[in-house]
Amino acid sequence: MQSSETLVAQRRLARQARQRFVEGLCASLPDLHKTVGEFLSALMAQTGTQREMQTRRDAWLLYQQHQAAWLDGTAKAWRDAVLPASSAGPGGRAVNLSFELLSDDVVENKIVASRMALTVAEQVSQQFDSLRQRTQVLEGQDMDSTDILRAETICLNLVEQWVEAGLPRTDLLRVIDPLQRELANQVQKHYQAVNVFYVEQGVAAPTDMRNRVRRTTAGASGAAALGADRSDRVAGPASGRGEPLRRPPMGPMGGSIPQVPGSYPAMAGGGLGAVTGMTPLIRARQRAQGVMGQLRRLLSQPVTGFDMTQAPPASAALAHALSAQRVQAETHYSGMVTIAEDYSPAAVVQVAGAVRERSAELKKKAVTPGEKAIIEVVALMFQSILAEDRIPPAVRVWFARLQVPVLRVALAEPEFFSNLDHPARQLIDRMGACVMGFDATAINGSALEAEIRRVVQVIEQYPETGRRVFQLVHEEFEKFLSKFLTEKQATSRLVSVAQQVEQRETLAIQYTIELRTMLRDMPVRDEIREFLFKTWAEVLALSAVRDGAQHADTVMFKQTAADLVWAASAKPNRSDRALVIQQLPGLLQRLRQGLTLIGVTGADQDATVKVLTDTLAEAFLSKTASIPQAHIEAMSKRLANLEDFINDATLGDMPLNSESIEMMLGIDASSIFVIADNDAPVDDAMVAWAQELKPGTWYTLDHNGSSAQVQYVWQSKRKQLHLFAAVDGSSYLIQLRRLAAYLQSGLLVAQDEEGLTMRATRDALAKLDANPERLLD
Repeated sequence: MQSSETLVAQRRLARQARQRFVEGLCASLPDLHKTVGEFLSALMAQTGTQREMQTRRDAWLLYQQHQAAWLDGTAKAWRDAVLPASSAGPGGRAVNLSFELLSDDVVENKIVASRMALTVAEQVSQQFDSLRQRTQVLEGQDMDSTDILRAETICLNLVEQWVEAGLPRTDLLRVIDPLQRELANQVQKHYQAVNVFYVEQGVAAPTDMRNRVRRTTAGASGAAALGADRSDRVAGPASGRGEPLRRPPMGPMGGSIPQVPGSYPAMAGGGLGAVTGMTPLIRARQRAQGVMGQLRRLLSQPVTGFDMTQAPPASAALAHALSAQRVQAETHYSGMVTIAEDYSPAAVVQVAGAVRERSAELKKKAVTPGEKAIIEVVALMFQSILAEDRIPPAVRVWFARLQVPVLRVALAEPEFFSNLDHPARQLIDRMGACVMGFDATAINGSALEAEIRRVVQVIEQYPETGRRVFQLVHEEFEKFLSKFLTEKQATSRLVSVAQQVEQRETLAIQYTIELRTMLRDMPVRDEIREFLFKTWAEVLALSAVRDGAQHADTVMFKQTAADLVWAASAKPNRSDRALVIQQLPGLLQRLRQGLTLIGVTGADQDATVKVLTDTLAEAFLSKTASIPQAHIEAMSKRLANLEDFINDATLGDMPLNSESIEMMLGIDASSIFVIADNDAPVDDAMVAWAQELKPGTWYTLDHNGSSAQVQYVWQSKRKQLHLFAAVDGSSYLIQLRRLAAYLQSGLLVAQDEEGLTMRATRDALAKLDANPERLLD
């Protein structure tokens, strides 16, 4: 039994380690400041809408004003966390016996801090585990959940001081990605330094062989446990048990329903917090990162001996077995497909049995515990994929043939178990997402089934399958989708029209801006200005889209704008008045031609022309200063080459209406639902999410009280228009911000939000939880 003097000395050493760690972190604050400042500066330099550019500049200015307070407050909070607690329980640990409802700000800070801690914990998990074990040896107990050595405590202090310094939490979400990456680098460096200090003091990490194959929640960061939660519980720091945590409400097929900004499920403590920028996509990715962290820790246990940074070459026996399996696979499965020409569920059952047998054979050939563990994890993942009944049997049969290529990748590239964006995972996820909306009979013999078959066969042909091969076929599959999803005649025509609509509306906005610039210092009457900005810009845009910017008609309409400005200016000279009288009939004819082009006819056209002729008559008799001829000539020249002066940076919110679709299609568009922007409030994070949707993915759409199963098939060049195709043949053309509003309100819900390989990984971990011995046996 240790003496009290020894215990005091050990705890003093642990406190010194914490002080070293915190001082190192504080010394790293200038690096964090530099990362945030450079990111905001780069963001401010990017082009965008006027509102976006102003928002970015405001964020940069606020940071310049308050960054010193944030850095000083963070340093003080970190240092205060090392100080001895005034009231402590057993073991010198502070005990908080007060119970109170948490404010919205407290809950929001914790949510943002948990998000940061997930990323940090994933990168530093190995160094932290070593540090935690050594500290536990000194103190005789595991770390408190609020220990400053934990990533979640570090992040929470940083987030709280950001808000305390007067900086908006939304700005923190804007810079969170580069900030958390730099923070992870710094935390890892200082974990390493403290571990070196412990080694120098003779403190060794314990080795407990009783825990040969187990997943520990105690050794994991609390934030990682939160993100990886599969049992609705948050693991406690010592017991492995915790308090229940409500999940977000679940949508169709298990996808979580998007939360309206300003609300969030009740958190422990009773507070309700607004989760600005926390889209379901972000929450799903956080949970996925937690799952990947658990898998990595499982494979990194001493008993497996698997190096997650650099995998050793596969043993000779296993390499030979893999080569033999590759040769046998195509013949074996081809025979089974011939037996089950309709790709019936019975064929899938046979394939699943073959997958299990093949895994057992490979495991017998494996030499090292690491090889056995990887074979088992990959086998369990493919068992889960083959059991996914939302995927047509025909596709599952082809997915089964990817087991050996994926296994080769997993053995050679440990990143497969930690990187959500690994090409092998991306390919399987994309193929799975694209087929979940098809019934079993519709996909048989289709172009999509043929492409999946081709992809699998290409992968099988490479004797050494690696990242490069999966990346290549993934890119090819994406190119295939871009054509396949829009190849139907009706869809292709609608896409063409939608492209023209976006181009037309974009040009109309840009022409209006340029006309405003040209007329800024000219004495032009308000009636003429309004006509040019609101009506004639539409004429120019539609003519440019239909016939081309330099077509004779478009050039004529541009010159008409300059002629109208000149005709509407004062004419003190007799010669100028005579010229106006001479040119007026032709000018009015061209104006009517342009109005007819955009659908302004009949009485509406007559009323518009009357306003213009009345204005011209008043200008004819006006004695005010006229517009110099040089200005008119300059305007004409600029209008003739207007496209040289406009760019995407001037693009604002684009209007859209069903009439424009009807006019450009020239047919009845009753099966096309045009869902235009309606100024509904929507969070910017939802807009960003809407722009990142992947073509081919299936959704459940609730529009006007009717639910439809739709596939996302196309987005316009500037991502302002988005097209969804329903199984009944109807189409939904949705404008960007309205699409974001549908996502935000839960009217558009992904049928597979999690992803095929992530769900397979989660299922594999669940099986290993229940039967950990199978990992090596």
